[in-house]
Order: sequence, then C-alpha cells, then structure tokens
Amino acid sequence: MKSRQKGFTLIESLVVLSIFMIISSVTVFSLKPQQPMIEEEAFITQLKADLYYAQNYAISHQHEVSVVFMPSQYKYYMFLQSELPPFIVRNYSTNIYVDEGSLPLYFKFLSDGNVNKFGTIYIQTNRKNYKLTVLIGKGRFYVAEQ
Repeated sequence: MKSRQKGFTLIESLVVLSIFMIISSVTVFSLKPQQPMIEEEAFITQLKADLYYAQNYAISHQHEVSVVFMPSQYKYYMFLQSELPPFIVRNYSTNIYVDEGSLPLYFKFLSDGNVNKFGTIYIQTNRKNYKLTVLIGKGRFYVAEQ
C-alpha cells in the first residue's frame, strides 16, 4: 500500500501569499497619514516636559534658566548663561511653526520657579493650532488647542 502525502500545491501557496501581501500593503498605506498627528503630539509633549524640566532645574540649582525659541531654525533651547552651552537643544519638524503672541520667544525661569515674563506663544501645525500660555506668578504654564 502506497501512502500519499497531503500538502499545499504551489498555486495554493502563491494565492495565500499574494492575499497576505495585499492586506499588508493596505495596512501600511493606511497608517502613513497618522505620522503628522504623531509628530505634533510628540512635539507638544516634549515641549511641556522640557519646560517642566527647565523650571525644576532653575529651582534645584538656584539659577535662572533661559528658554529661547528659534523658529527660523526649527529649534528651541534652554541654557543657564549665554556663554555656556545650552543643556537642552530640541529640533522640531518643519511642519510646526512657533510665533510670538503677547510673550516674546525668549523668557526665563527664575531661581524660585517663577517666570520673568508672562503671556502667550502660538504654535501652528498643518492640522491644529495650539497656544502656550505662561501665567503670572509661580511660573505655571499650559498648552491648549485652539
């Protein structure tokens, strides 16, 4: 008695692989538009974390910490003194635009955690507009979607 092995033919395997490739490619192309949204959420989250860090650094080291936005270079940085290198330098996407409102693109966290200036900085992306508001007293700030 001869036993026959059961298995898939080459055609059946190719059909299954082609269906898998079509489904995979559709998934990849549908995820692509999410990147700008992720990019701007990452920027806002990172900006808030850096501002909290700069404020805590000013309090713990009893030094003024300057925060400077450079929209033409798509970066912001934080430093103690102008002759020292910055301790935070962040580059951000060219799809994000930072513009001064009532607050210039330069302010300081004082050694007690307060700010030397208060007001609003506008952040514009391709999808949404945000407003960074630095409040008077205690150096509180928040970023809100407009």
